[in-house]
Amino acid sequence: MATSCEKMKKIQGHPCFGGNHHKNGRMHLAVAPKCNIKCGYCTRRHDCANESRPGVTSRLLSPEEAIVRVREVMASPVTGPIIKVIGIAGPGDPLFNEETFETFRLVDREFPDLIKCMSTNGLLLPDKMPVLKALGLHSLTVTLNTLDPEIGGRIYSYVHYRGTTYSGKEAGEILVHNQLEGIRQAAELGMTIKINTVLIPGVNDSQIPLISKQVKELGAFVMNIMPLIPQADFAHIEPPSAERLDALRSDNEKTIGQFKHCKQCRADAVGLIGENLQLAVATAD
Repeated sequence: MATSCEKMKKIQGHPCFGGNHHKNGRMHLAVAPKCNIKCGYCTRRHDCANESRPGVTSRLLSPEEAIVRVREVMASPVTGPIIKVIGIAGPGDPLFNEETFETFRLVDREFPDLIKCMSTNGLLLPDKMPVLKALGLHSLTVTLNTLDPEIGGRIYSYVHYRGTTYSGKEAGEILVHNQLEGIRQAAELGMTIKINTVLIPGVNDSQIPLISKQVKELGAFVMNIMPLIPQADFAHIEPPSAERLDALRSDNEKTIGQFKHCKQCRADAVGLIGENLQLAVATAD
């Protein structure tokens, strides 16, 4: 396990965890297509080149194609010096795809100094924690939108867990339990944890301060309150204003640090936050 000094050095290099996002970049590898829950605000399109939001990518990659892409980016005089983080954030849930773990192994073999980062809905965190420990995962983002199973049943159409599909309050209970237990275990292992919470006006507003308090107690490092992108089941809901977001972040900053420059990145983002590069993808030999 990394020392506190080593951990802080890596945090300073991670643009999504408080590091210098003006000079440190990240590279997302879109190797995880399958998902095990259906979020009401999510529309996953694997072939979208013109939108910048979570769940979209121009092309899915195999682990072998992903490592070729990493080699190219790291060898470039433009991108090589700025990329500090290799992240897997979809377009599905990384923990629900074995390709995630193989990709991290390949990256670690050739580029051990790059920070390994993953974003997940958290359903499989307790089940996969031994694998994440073995991989040496440094940074973990968990999307946690409610602590109330009833509200969870409104946000998620279904949760597919261990061969069974659940809905309503039962789905919310399973998901919230696994998310909190996974956050606790990850913190015990020394991972740096960011909590993403999508603010859905009229649905989970009251949950924000409860989430911030709970995750801080469990060992999370920072929280990212994100505005709803109106689509899918929540296409009819108006997103929160910038003023509303700023106020919520300020209120909850008293409890846990707030990440304020999120651009709700694509699953294949490369470069500095807000300045993504469009790169051609080579195929593996």
